[in-house]
Amino acid sequence: MLQKTHSIAGFISAEIFLTYQDISFFSWDAAGALLLGCLAGTLADVDKPGSTMAKVLFPLSALLRLLKVKHRTVTHSLLFLLLLIMMAMPLPALYFWVFILAYGSHPLIDLLNERGVELFWPIPFKIRLLPKFIAIDTGSTSETVFRWLLLAVSLVIPLAHLFPQILQMPL
Repeated sequence: MLQKTHSIAGFISAEIFLTYQDISFFSWDAAGALLLGCLAGTLADVDKPGSTMAKVLFPLSALLRLLKVKHRTVTHSLLFLLLLIMMAMPLPALYFWVFILAYGSHPLIDLLNERGVELFWPIPFKIRLLPKFIAIDTGSTSETVFRWLLLAVSLVIPLAHLFPQILQMPL
């Protein structure tokens, strides 16, 4: 998936957590959480040379390249997510959970790609959730449609939070 798709997925992760915690979308905490969600959703691609995260976090990206880390392996694994959980523990609860959920959204939606993810790295076994013929290929029309669906969801979540009676209307 492209960076913009991962960014929207991270944003949605932040929205879901803000809604769960009943935090107003019109607060500085929410603004920070939504920005963090957008950034954390793209972070796992630091292992992909040329990605925005690889450019922004060049020292880390260069180290991963020196260690010959392949894309969708270490940084997309559950083991790495556990490491991030331990490293993020000092963050305030709101930002901790937004960071972890948004980061976790990245490998989750990459599981919809035909190439899959080494979720259980270092075990070299790629997992994907969809059969190849309906998998979402990076940069494809199906990814664009998926991204537009995510954008629609990102609009519905705050509206449903602000106007809960909308969800209770009979059809």
